Amino acid sequence: MKNKIMKIIFVLLMAAVSPVHATINVFACEPEWAALAEEIGGDRLTIYSATTSMQDPHHIQARPSLIAKARRADLLVCSGAELEIGWLPLLLRKAGNASIQPGQPGNFAAADYVEKLDVPKKLDRSMGDVHAEGNPHIHTMPENILLVADALRQRLSEIDVDKKKHYLSRYMAFEKRWTQLMAEWKKQIKFLQGENIVTHHNYWTYLNRWIGMNVLATLEPVPGVSPSSSHLAKIKKQLSKRKIKMILHVSYVNDRPTQWLSEQTGTPVITLPATVDYQGGQTLSQWFEIVIQQLVSVK
Repeated sequence: MKNKIMKIIFVLLMAAVSPVHATINVFACEPEWAALAEEIGGDRLTIYSATTSMQDPHHIQARPSLIAKARRADLLVCSGAELEIGWLPLLLRKAGNASIQPGQPGNFAAADYVEKLDVPKKLDRSMGDVHAEGNPHIHTMPENILLVADALRQRLSEIDVDKKKHYLSRYMAFEKRWTQLMAEWKKQIKFLQGENIVTHHNYWTYLNRWIGMNVLATLEPVPGVSPSSSHLAKIKKQLSKRKIKMILHVSYVNDRPTQWLSEQTGTPVITLPATVDYQGGQTLSQWFEIVIQQLVSVK
């Protein structure tokens, strides 16, 4: 009995002095970056996504729960390019976490590592919800995912120096899989190259560029403003003599304008999931596979 008690005490003492397997806390502003961080970091990271796939990342409240998560974060991973300008600065101020403030290694903006599209030549209030640094929805181009993945791998290696080989190994495996998938996806949607489309919002700008589709019209008169009936009628007239392959819609936006135009023109509406359903366990490749299959359905 005495020996048994001594063994228990020994085990407890060893547990007390053994180093804890600490993980890096990652606060991801959007699900796509939570999913990418998981690909690169695996079980070295504890990841929290501040938004879901059905939320507009422009309009989020700096809730107490978000502030608490940001306060404990070692790394903040966001889109950048002013996508989170309406809520992230307030969140960072209230969190008071010096490690994730702008300019610090713990602050990572994905858009800093890609070529941005839709960069305005001038800015004024009449232009609506336009981002001065360009279109922030960079994750809709698969090639951008690889660029961000490499940059994120390097940043994690700076923060978690002892695990450089871990991050490099996982990045290389991801890069190989993603490159193979991109080649397959390109073959599947090759028939869409050069096709004319209409979009509701400029969410899919990078995807359209990657595929090579021509955007003839955007239903929003200016970004972030719902189209009026007169504006829709004007677009209908504008498109009356043009062949349109599809009307591209983003899942979290009201679909009434796109459905109206579809009924008026006989053009199919293709609604694409805005991003990864990270909370539901979806991966980046699973999400983009759904995007591709939706596009292929118009063939």
